[in-house]
Order: sequence, then structure tokens, then C-alpha cells
Amino acid sequence: MSQTYDPNYPEHGQGYLAGPGYPGGAGYTGGYAGAGFASEPPPPPRRNHKRGLILTGAVALAAGAAAGGLIGSLHRVPAGTATATSKTVLSASQIAERVDPALVDIVSTDGYQQASSAGTGIVLTSNGEVLTNNHVIEGATSIKVTDVGNGRTYTATVVGYDASDDVAVIQLQNASGLTTASLGDSSTVNTGDSVVALGNAGGKGGTPSAAAGTVTGLNQSITASDELAGTSEQLTDLIQTNAEIQPGDSGGSLVNAHGQVIGMDTAASSGYQFQGQSSQTQAFAIPINKAMAIVRQIEAGTTSASVHIGATAFLGLQIAGQNSGGFGGQNGAGGVTVAGTVSGSPAAKAGLVQGDVITAVGGQSVSTAEDIPLALVKHHPGDSISITWLDASGQSHTATVTLASGPAA
Repeated sequence: MSQTYDPNYPEHGQGYLAGPGYPGGAGYTGGYAGAGFASEPPPPPRRNHKRGLILTGAVALAAGAAAGGLIGSLHRVPAGTATATSKTVLSASQIAERVDPALVDIVSTDGYQQASSAGTGIVLTSNGEVLTNNHVIEGATSIKVTDVGNGRTYTATVVGYDASDDVAVIQLQNASGLTTASLGDSSTVNTGDSVVALGNAGGKGGTPSAAAGTVTGLNQSITASDELAGTSEQLTDLIQTNAEIQPGDSGGSLVNAHGQVIGMDTAASSGYQFQGQSSQTQAFAIPINKAMAIVRQIEAGTTSASVHIGATAFLGLQIAGQNSGGFGGQNGAGGVTVAGTVSGSPAAKAGLVQGDVITAVGGQSVSTAEDIPLALVKHHPGDSISITWLDASGQSHTATVTLASGPAA
């Protein structure tokens, strides 16, 4: 089972679900990616959209604007903490009424491609700290967020992200008095529990949609494979549900019968069949306990091998793909082939040109496309690092570059 890019799912161009723990994940598929490299010059994007991808077993990423919506009509409640009870079992409409105001609609724009994508976020603090999927904001040069609770639109900045677990935290600028989500305990979730998935289905904005279902599995793993790049990554410990999560719902709430958030919507099937399985809906959410553990690390400003804090470092490389439009080219003898550079970028100033083969970044050997952002995850704009490459004649070069500030994640 494998994941392919599907133009019918107009997702964020950098929207790779499970990058291996580095800024921007592995999904630099058509833009100058934040961690410093991107694809071959991409085809013109569809207006106001970016293409998406389908996960292993035909699981599609939930972020991005696409046709279709979820069931349910939600209503607003006064600002504050989204009302929930740990004892009363609520109907789907009651759940939606309580949870809706603690969601936001996210629109990420990639200025390099002049394309955009839509997703969802969960409000964590009254001053606008929001939890979402990394692939929702990946590659963004600007992020606009509309709070469902008050209807206002804010500019957002990225606080930090963990691409390997597809978790990001963004901060709304000049926000106050927002309704915050009521978080549950995902360790208490059991197979068969009733759930409702809420989010920005179809990227339409406005009142979120909701879909009811049940928990069909725990501790699930899925593989996100980018066939254009020849790379694949895994998300683990996921909650599986048959709720009809749609494109645009990524970063939204998976809520229990008591109105408490127990997961973050991340991926869903899209009418494709799993190998040896029926085409029934199979959706996945990151357990809220796991997501919040990453949030606390980001809030503490603790960088790790997978968690990046603050602005994203940028080299400005285009990486030759194995297929048309792909980013993940790699040289058979080792190293990563350059398709081009961004004018005025650190890579261009260092003298890198099309056909060069990068062999090391920051003193770390690289042999695949994802190795480059992995080497950059601990770095920030303004840092000086070395880059080593072979030119067309096979001669080795090493230069020290100062990293620029690039697109988010």
C-alpha cells in the first residue's frame, strides 16, 4: 500500500503528513520549502489550492480545500471555555454547539507558489495559542486564522512544530478573550466509544461541520509515502475512527460523547480501498495527550531532534525529483542533486547550481532529500553552517552560509 499525489485533493503543496522530525517534513512538493529546499520547478498550482496526497491504504490528508462537507449544523456559545461535562452524554448537535467556538479556520499561503490551503485548529489559550497539524501550515509564508467563536480574522505566527508527529503550535496576533477547548484524557478512550469529528471540511470556512462515528481502533500506525519523492514516514499511536473526516478537517477536534477533545483530526480515507479491506471510512486522529505533550515542549522552548522552535531556517535549494514535480531526488552514488536555487538565497550565494550534488549540511552527511531539513531542524535564521557539494566535474566544494528566514515548517 502506498500514498500518491492526487490532484483531486487540492491540499497544501508542502502538506506531507509525517515528515521525519524536521522543519517542513518531507513534503516540499512544489515550493521553496521552509527548511531550505523544495521540488523541481512545479507545474502551475490550481488557483487558490494546492495538491494533496493520499496515505498508505488510500488514506488522504485531511487538510486542504476540497469538495464535500460533513454533516451537522453547529451554533455558537458565549466566549469562555468550551462547555463540557464529564458525566452527561451529549447528542452530536449538543457536542457541536459546545465545541464549535473553540475551533479556528486556518488558511496558509505559499508566496512562492501563489497558492493556498485550508485547515483547522484548536484554541488552547484565550490569547490565541492554537494547536494544529504541521502539514496545515507547512511551507506557509503567511497564515490567516478566523476564530469561529468571535468571527474575527487574525494573522498568525508559528511558535514551533514537530514534523515527525505532525503537530504544530501557532500564535494569533493581538487576540484576546477567545473561547478555549475543553480537553479530555485520550488514555481513557476505548474501542467502540462514540465520537464526533469537527473541522473546516472542504476548506469552506464559517460554521464547522461535524461527523459522528465510533472509535474503531487504538494505537494505530499509518505510513505516509510520497511516491514522487520516494520517501515515506510513519505516524504512530493514532486513534482510528469511522467518522467521515474530510479534507480541510486536519487540525480539528475529535470529541468524545461528553464534549471533550480526545484527539486531533489528521487523516482520513477518501473512498479508496485498503488492500484486502472494504472502502468504509477509516480516519485517524492524534491522541490529545500526545499532542499536548508536544505542545508543552514547544511552549517551554525546548528544541530536540524533532521539535523546532521559532522561525524556520532557509537555504533556498530546489532538489531534483525522481518524477515530474517531485522533490526527493538523490544521487545514486550518495548525495542529493540540486535542481536550482532561489535567487539571492544562501544556497545561491554559496555558488550552488543545477546539477551539483550536496553531500553534507552542517557537518552531517546527506544522501536523501529528507536528510537536508533533518540537518537543519536545530538551526534558525542567522545561524552559520557549512554545506559541502560536488560539482559537475566531481570536484568537492565546501562553503559556510548564513541561513535566511523561510516559509513555516
